[in-house]
Amino acid sequence: MAQRNNAATEKDADAHGGGVQSVDRALQILEILARDGDAGASEIAEEMGVHKSTVSRLVGSLVGGELVRQNSERGKYQLGFGVLRLASSIPGRLSVVREASDILERLAAEYKETVNLAVLRSNYAVNVDQAMGPSSLATYDWVGSLTPLHATSSGKVLLAALPVDERDQLLKKVGLPARTPRTVTNRAELEKQLLEVSRQGYAVVHEELEIGLTAVAVPIYNHLGNVIAAMSISGPAFRFTPEDDPGLIKGLCEAGLTISARMGFRRR
Repeated sequence: MAQRNNAATEKDADAHGGGVQSVDRALQILEILARDGDAGASEIAEEMGVHKSTVSRLVGSLVGGELVRQNSERGKYQLGFGVLRLASSIPGRLSVVREASDILERLAAEYKETVNLAVLRSNYAVNVDQAMGPSSLATYDWVGSLTPLHATSSGKVLLAALPVDERDQLLKKVGLPARTPRTVTNRAELEKQLLEVSRQGYAVVHEELEIGLTAVAVPIYNHLGNVIAAMSISGPAFRFTPEDDPGLIKGLCEAGLTISARMGFRRR
């Protein structure tokens, strides 16, 4: 009797809430299935703290919309192909430039330096957006500029994310020309740096592209966990020393993950 009353109470609450509670619970069910792979109605109901009949009713609607399917052998529920159909329409509508724009502006204002967003195109790091900090000494517009991958912080982030064979082909094609006396032109040394970039999650360069210019960059991920861009902060070497400011590197890394989340990436 108590269980029937609880189920009735939940149904009444859904009705009075205009269906909002049902939507919230349906989303919670999808989250549980995404996390666990599969689950039975009783397991879901226990975790959500609701009656099994409530879960069965909601799952029935999700099954009807092909968002959930039932495993015929085990009787448990799994995410359905409808989720994949919906998700596949998202990446094409997302623009990393649009999703990152306000964060670039915020970082430029906070750290008072130049912030750039770059992608890998035609064997170069191509800057596709930029925000200037109030203390920036330079007024150079990097947007559209093709910069060498091996001599820039963004380039090293993009290189580090490439499969080894793809990176090898690319570097054999473009070489490692020196842009300044500090440019890394030794392949073994570069590979060592790229391993460190992968390990620590960011890249720092000191005067490798231009004398007097220091930069630090972090990766931007898409919904598949692939690196699709790099975001950097650069400034004059005499005052900009990222390694001496852990807060800056941490802030840049968090900002990169925020943009990545907007692109569909989920932290593990």
